[in-house]
Amino acid sequence: MVNISTINWLFVCGLSFCLGGIAVLSFMPLGSDCVCPLSNPLAKLTGTGGGVAVQKELLAEKLHQHPHDHGASAHKMALLVPFRDRFEELLQFVPHMTAFLRRQGVAHHIFVLNQMDRFRFNRASLINVGFQFASDVYDYIAMHDVDLLPLNDNLHYEYPSSLGPLHIAGPKLHPKYHYENFVGGILLVRREHFQQMNGMSNQYWGWGLEDDEFFVRIRDAGLQVTRPQNIKTGTNDTFSHIHNRHHRKRDTQKCFNQKEMTRKRDHKTGLDNVKYKILKVHEMIVDKVPVTILNILLDCDHNKTPWCDCSGTAAVASAVQT
Repeated sequence: MVNISTINWLFVCGLSFCLGGIAVLSFMPLGSDCVCPLSNPLAKLTGTGGGVAVQKELLAEKLHQHPHDHGASAHKMALLVPFRDRFEELLQFVPHMTAFLRRQGVAHHIFVLNQMDRFRFNRASLINVGFQFASDVYDYIAMHDVDLLPLNDNLHYEYPSSLGPLHIAGPKLHPKYHYENFVGGILLVRREHFQQMNGMSNQYWGWGLEDDEFFVRIRDAGLQVTRPQNIKTGTNDTFSHIHNRHHRKRDTQKCFNQKEMTRKRDHKTGLDNVKYKILKVHEMIVDKVPVTILNILLDCDHNKTPWCDCSGTAAVASAVQT
């Protein structure tokens, strides 16, 4: 007889293989399974981009069949989750967010943006990739940390107003970050606003600051950040922050001229020139919830952002616990 601990072990191993096993392909030539973007990702999907068009058509057909998408809804939200090696947190995130959003009647689908390359984590570029993949079907996105779970049902993941993005995890509510210009954690953005701002900067390899640069993009576009009103909970009971700082350390290294360059507004990179390949699109079920996983290879121009790989350098700051 197979005991429960054996079953649990087999399940975790299977999930890890599904999400991470394909990493070995990053060292191999890409075959017909590769979904490759156009040089201009916002152009019509024709020619060599036909594979992307087929994937998107199939995606649209599948997603309209999902019961939690509410096909008759006026708006549909793509919940974009930048991701790398956070399997335990994902297993909590998917059922929690699905139940939370179903109570609100929010038409949505979860996209796990799984970074497979050898470079440092790039949250902003992953969001740009996820937006390009989902924006044909969804008219707003939620840029959502996998370790931040909302607890207060009065946090409405509604379609943002014409004023600008809706910041769910505001500085008076987030468990860690409380400065006024903070827009990280959970931010909802209309499709046309994200395009107007040219998405997020692609220069932020490693942890931190990409949200601060995005705040400047919001301001420069003439938009305003709105936040939930009349929330009675505070920094200790509005969210569950499930990040284990002892188990998972933040990559805060600074190498080459990263510190100088990432303190400036980036006018050169964004949604229209993010470089990547999608190795595979997985349709996965987590606790009966359909989830789309994009296995993504980001590309780095070492001449422009050499800090995408700090290995072999004397880093200014090593990984720390935060």
